[in-house]
Amino acid sequence: MSESANAPATALAPWIAAQRASLLAQRGHAWLLQGPSGMGQYALGMELVRAWLCDAPTAQGACGQCGSCHAVNVRTHADLCVLMPEVQMMALGWPLSEKAQADIDDKKRKPSREIRVEAMRDAVEFSQRTSARGRGKAVLVYPAEQMNHITANALLKTLEEPPGDVRFVLASEAAHQLLPTIRSRCLGHTMVWPAEDQMLQWLQGQGVAGAAATAFLRAAGGRPDDALALAQSGRSPQAWSALPQAVAKGDVTALGDWAPAQAIDALQKLCHDLLAASVGAAPRYFAAADLPKALPPLGALTRWSRALAKAARTADHPFNAGLMLEALVAQARNTLHSKH
Repeated sequence: MSESANAPATALAPWIAAQRASLLAQRGHAWLLQGPSGMGQYALGMELVRAWLCDAPTAQGACGQCGSCHAVNVRTHADLCVLMPEVQMMALGWPLSEKAQADIDDKKRKPSREIRVEAMRDAVEFSQRTSARGRGKAVLVYPAEQMNHITANALLKTLEEPPGDVRFVLASEAAHQLLPTIRSRCLGHTMVWPAEDQMLQWLQGQGVAGAAATAFLRAAGGRPDDALALAQSGRSPQAWSALPQAVAKGDVTALGDWAPAQAIDALQKLCHDLLAASVGAAPRYFAAADLPKALPPLGALTRWSRALAKAARTADHPFNAGLMLEALVAQARNTLHSKH
């Protein structure tokens, strides 16, 4: 889940701070931060570029006080280039190029959901310019798997032969989707999965009450950033616990205010836990007591899992979101009551 530009500022998690110190102690012109979603790739990537550009950096990172740190905070640093899908750029408050903004404002096209090759060409040109503040330049690419092959190839030559004072950080939630040639030209760093008590303590520090922190962390599959996003979305732990029984009854209101992609994600988590329970494994996203007592047959769950994976591919472009939610809940109800 993405951070929102309007979300409350969150304290840097201790495990991100520890990884920042470790990476800053190493030399390299390009890092690939990899791991599942919700582990803080974007936050760590931002910490690295802040420190690289800072006027008075320490071993622990940027000073947070200088003109460079301020320029990063207000999204105007002349030596920082951020490459993201336009929908994420806008959600996180990063400015688009004048042409891209004009095209979107004039309704010539919608904001892109992948990193556009035009933006990458601008980044390559940026990397060849002289540093404005004299401390080198930085390029942050997130999520890096949102580059298509043309965009990735536009980056490849610059990664192979980088201009002297530019450094790259590619942050990815699906590094296996990147071109092998991209991966091989970066120093790899796998995001650290924090201890549960550390994550709960951090969530409570962000204002999430103890029992809710435990519930949201479970709902997020143990991923702290995703747990915080769930807590800040206005959903309640009780509504999450009630979801399996609600869809078993065909109650569409249980997913009433969810976007189709969010609803599919929730149903995929339920399907995962039912598949796990049916082979004697512990559920991951729901408490065992929340799941239906009578489990559907393995074949029915497998068919449902495939159907949800197919629905996920078009979730961002539903013909009618309301009808799609009704169909998803009906499909869930039929599966949960299936006898074969």
